[in-house]
Amino acid sequence: MITEIDASLLEKIADLTGKPVGAFNIRKDSGCEARQSTEHIAIDPQPEGKSGIIIRIKDGTKGEQCHIPVIISKSGVTEMVYNDFYVGENCDVDIVAGCGIHNSGCNESRHDGVHTFYVSKNSHVRYVEKHYGEGDGEGSRVMNPTTIVYLDEGASIQMETVQIRGIDSTVRKTKIVCGKDAEAVITERLLTHGKQHAESDMEIELNGEDARGRVISRSVAQDESKQIFHPVVVGNSKCFGHVQCDSIIMGKATIESIPAITANSTDAQLIHEAAIGKIAGDQLLKLQTLGLTEEEAEDTILKGFLA
Repeated sequence: MITEIDASLLEKIADLTGKPVGAFNIRKDSGCEARQSTEHIAIDPQPEGKSGIIIRIKDGTKGEQCHIPVIISKSGVTEMVYNDFYVGENCDVDIVAGCGIHNSGCNESRHDGVHTFYVSKNSHVRYVEKHYGEGDGEGSRVMNPTTIVYLDEGASIQMETVQIRGIDSTVRKTKIVCGKDAEAVITERLLTHGKQHAESDMEIELNGEDARGRVISRSVAQDESKQIFHPVVVGNSKCFGHVQCDSIIMGKATIESIPAITANSTDAQLIHEAAIGKIAGDQLLKLQTLGLTEEEAEDTILKGFLA
């Protein structure tokens, strides 16, 4: 049964209001709350003894969405979930994931998930994953997602990861392996506050000729929170890779950014950039002259930066 709290979480992490259209699997408190397959997208449970689902998308599927959100509304729930995606050839689909935790108790609530994608020739996947936590309890809200992607010839993935608020601890691991003429684009947006801790390890392997990879990371660290980024692009052939990390640091927060590029081919073109700084005083002053308070001006700048 979807409660008012559940509905609020689903709207925040997956923009869902009411029953989703198309294929979907809603996981709640370590169980399946609702599931629906379609003619072109089949969702089945993992074999007995393994938690999670298997999603199979038929060749030529285009213009369809698949929602697979996870919500936890009980304190003390911990789970390890495996989701496998098999995307056929010549597809163009959107997969909307995300995890929301409402913890009003004193025990840790935790979701660990491993998502593995096998994307066939000339297919495009847009994958969106939002994380959000709330609740007035003392129990922590923990999420540790791992995403592994294999891109066949001409395949591509556009991956958007967002941590909105309220996650006390997260370790995110992402690895994408690109074949010939494949493309991977990762866009990460992250906000930490209080004493939260966030780590993000990314690796894109550009193995095939003319493969392309791009990492764009934007983050804000407030109060006493800590962030660690380690994006890596490895060029093993004629390829192009770009890593860009921009962060705003506030209060007593700490940010460690360690971008890395490795070229194992003379035809690899790789670039990395990293910048950490505070909000510019002239930006605040300009907005304040327009009638905003300092707090409102700061909030406006942060929203624009993370947009």
